[in-house]
Amino acid sequence: MDGSVRCVDTPVDVVGRVGAVLRAVSTHEPVGATTSTLARQSGLARPTVHRLLASLLAEGLVDRDPGTGLWQLGPELFFLGSAARSRYDVTALAQPHVRRLAVATGESAFFSARRGDETICLLREDGSFPIRSHVLVEGIRFPLGVASAGMAVLAFLPDPEIDDFLGRVDLAPAHGEQHAPDAVRRRVDQTRASGWALNPGLIVEGSWGMGAAVFDADDRPAWALTLTGIERRFDEARRRELGTLLLHEAHELSRSLRRPRPASGLTP
Repeated sequence: MDGSVRCVDTPVDVVGRVGAVLRAVSTHEPVGATTSTLARQSGLARPTVHRLLASLLAEGLVDRDPGTGLWQLGPELFFLGSAARSRYDVTALAQPHVRRLAVATGESAFFSARRGDETICLLREDGSFPIRSHVLVEGIRFPLGVASAGMAVLAFLPDPEIDDFLGRVDLAPAHGEQHAPDAVRRRVDQTRASGWALNPGLIVEGSWGMGAAVFDADDRPAWALTLTGIERRFDEARRRELGTLLLHEAHELSRSLRRPRPASGLTP
């Protein structure tokens, strides 16, 4: 014995790391990402990420493009997701609302779901206006308080939950000082006052977004409908118009989601 201590991952550590790697891979679909990129994004050491990816590849949970060497989500995730779909999928109910928003406004419309401290974009429908914003794509994740969906959800959580989130999650290093706690709290107040959230080019300059929370049967913000477009199409007068449309569709979708469901349920 040399007196050294060998550190071994506990099962919880391994599961958490696998989850972080899979979530990182999901944000780069369908192109894929390098091992180094996934290591930076997941906050893990590159050798650890490479080892986890090799194990996930063997299980079919990730795939690797033979030409580029980039990592992508694997086919086994499709089958697992298909098995869980009946319990969690609400996109069929949301799709008509997203489409109506895109048709009525000409902008890109989206439906996102809350998952823990993040929102995940589930649906996208592009309107007729030829210039598009590409901040949101299906599968992309943002923390609560970031982008219009994340702000719409965060703003309508109870104050203690907002305090807890901002006390343990520092958004500024990854998303800029405009996402420091005081700035986020100001936008929470603005969102509550107007009913809808505004992202005035905080992620990509010139790309604006608006969002409205969609509530579950317990009156909690569990999803969001959003619109994105270029800055000149989001002047004050049009923001009022878009806000009215968003709130109407969000209210109608909330009503649909609150109706009794089969025993399997539809939960975020």
